[in-house]
Amino acid sequence: MNGIELIQKYFAGLTSQQTERFSELEGLYNEWNAKINVISRSDIDELYTRHVLHSLAIAKFISFKPGTSIVDVGCGGGFPGIPLAIMFPDVQFTLVDSIGKKIKVVNEVSAGLGLGNVTAINERAEKLRDRYDFVISRAVTQFPRFVALTRKLVSNQQKNSLPNGIIYLKGGDFEEELAGYLNKVQVINISDFFEEPFFETKKVIYLPLK
Repeated sequence: MNGIELIQKYFAGLTSQQTERFSELEGLYNEWNAKINVISRSDIDELYTRHVLHSLAIAKFISFKPGTSIVDVGCGGGFPGIPLAIMFPDVQFTLVDSIGKKIKVVNEVSAGLGLGNVTAINERAEKLRDRYDFVISRAVTQFPRFVALTRKLVSNQQKNSLPNGIIYLKGGDFEEELAGYLNKVQVINISDFFEEPFFETKKVIYLPLK
């Protein structure tokens, strides 16, 4: 099964533009990762499972309404933001990382795909001043620290079926990290969405803040 077939296995009804963009991800990331290494060699060979589909677990958890604004903090080479920007073309994504070479890759991949709904910023999260409906990320630090760094970025204005907040992709054992949020946080098994063994220990963590 190739990459686009893997995406179509779980997301029926993609438009021709979405299919084309998802198909182009492999070539673009292979090209730019050879120039600026942002994805490990083992992971680049499993790009669609470990990066693209993993990012799209958020799209299984929530379908963002048009006009929603999202910030991906610590986006690395563009995950989960770029796959979600393909999936939700009417949603605005701001991808933020403190490492400039990673933002260069994000900009080049976004331009190669023709994504008009992605803005990339080379900055630290604590320097951001705008507000967004949701903060998303893939396990850039321990959850309490991430909440402390980013909760001020969440807007009070609601657009979606779920309250604004943080949506965090994380794997492994992190019960202690969530101890202070047990009455609020939701933990969703990504294996409920995707059957590949890679996702057995992977979770979506959702913390409503507004």
